[in-house]
Amino acid sequence: MAVCAALADEELSELDKIMTSRHLAPNEMLVSEGDPLHRTYSLTAGMLRLSIALPDGRRQITGFLLPGDYLGLADEDVHSSTAEAIGSVQLCSFSTREMHALMERYPKLKDRLHSFTRSALRQARDNQMILGRLAPVEKLASFLLALSARAAEHKLSANPLSLPMSRTDIADYLGLTIETVSRSFTKLRNTGMIRLPDPQTVELIDMSALEAVAGINVH
Repeated sequence: MAVCAALADEELSELDKIMTSRHLAPNEMLVSEGDPLHRTYSLTAGMLRLSIALPDGRRQITGFLLPGDYLGLADEDVHSSTAEAIGSVQLCSFSTREMHALMERYPKLKDRLHSFTRSALRQARDNQMILGRLAPVEKLASFLLALSARAAEHKLSANPLSLPMSRTDIADYLGLTIETVSRSFTKLRNTGMIRLPDPQTVELIDMSALEAVAGINVH
């Protein structure tokens, strides 16, 4: 899933020349909304949360990045959201200027980054569909199914599903209160659709019932 998958072995050395490794501690900020976009990042381990500041001072989480995802694809000159680590995170970092030069040399790399752009657009569409659900339990079911589908695409465990983010993170993503999110988890668990072995893991027991609650087909 990573950006380097587009290059042949002999071409990877060119990517290595412009790459630096970056480690983030839990809750450490990578970039802030409005920062100049000088570097791009490929996530190799862990999870990042993306958020924007609302006019009233609250935050809206706009997405979660998984290993293999790429940050810094936008055409703007600044980062459109704040990116923070959820748990320990490993990244590859590239200068945008040097990456653009490499893209011109290797069309397959450009195609790979364009595929990341298309994926980001699909995620934005899915986000709108999730937030468009009326009932909180519908939003949560949609969120779990969409995240499971993304995990499968990234060759990660789709079921059981890892939820390293906090319930507060999920609430700020779904536009709900943490109490409502907790009640929605409990409702899905009590109806036998999910199991919660621990706060960071969810087992999707009845996929058909979850899809019926979500009201969308994520496959």
